[in-house]
Amino acid sequence: MRLSQYLPALPELTLTSIIDIVIVAFLLYQSLLVVRGTRAGHILIGILMMVILYGVAVWAGLEALRSLLSFIVPYLGLAIIVLFQSAIRRTLARIGRKRWFSAGFRAPESIHEIVLAVEQLASQKTGALIVLERDIGLRTFVESGVRMDALISRDLLLSIFQPGLPLHDGAAIVQKDRIAAAACFLPLTTSPTLSRTLGTRHRAAIGITEETDCLSIVVSEETGRISVAAFGEIASGIPLAELVQRIHRHFGMQRSSDMESSEAREEAELVEAPRSVDGRS
Repeated sequence: MRLSQYLPALPELTLTSIIDIVIVAFLLYQSLLVVRGTRAGHILIGILMMVILYGVAVWAGLEALRSLLSFIVPYLGLAIIVLFQSAIRRTLARIGRKRWFSAGFRAPESIHEIVLAVEQLASQKTGALIVLERDIGLRTFVESGVRMDALISRDLLLSIFQPGLPLHDGAAIVQKDRIAAAACFLPLTTSPTLSRTLGTRHRAAIGITEETDCLSIVVSEETGRISVAAFGEIASGIPLAELVQRIHRHFGMQRSSDMESSEAREEAELVEAPRSVDGRS
């Protein structure tokens, strides 16, 4: 009976209302995806519990509890901004990316050079970290390293990650068809769900993809395994063919992925053949 008194006050469900509900639901869903699997998710649950508890105290007339929570609840907005500043920054960056204004990294020749370099680095168990910029600019991280602004080539990438040389440590950042900088410093991920066996290079590869929409390629100096990180997730031990497919898929080139991977393998065989004849490593 009491419920029927409030039903007439409910707004009429129109097409505009449906659109409004769908948009709000989509925003809430995207917000949950940002904090999923992170420490921020547990913090968010704690904040929501406090808000629910405050509502229960008001509804049940628990004045002592309501008075206590009334001093805390008004500051939850500020707490959310402070605690979720990295997640908010990452979300706004993804919303503000303008892929339709930029062609991004789309040069097949550059992909071939990178794949050939990664293959040789993996066979030699030489550690490497290559970051491919997509729509969100990496200028801040480029400025932390040594500026190069050079065309991508297999030999240049091999020279950058040669052990013992000054540019070996850090990441090489690729912007379109050029190597923008080397020996760049990247943020490390703090996700508690990752394996403790992951080293600094792999954590840096994941960390940069948590803040931007770039793609990171990692070669382990211990095992020679190839890993790819994107959107805060990493896939380890992938073959070269899958590496090419992931690059194409990330940058919107699925149609030619099979052809490009085949060409990359053929180029790798052509490169290895002269080296075996000459007897040079």
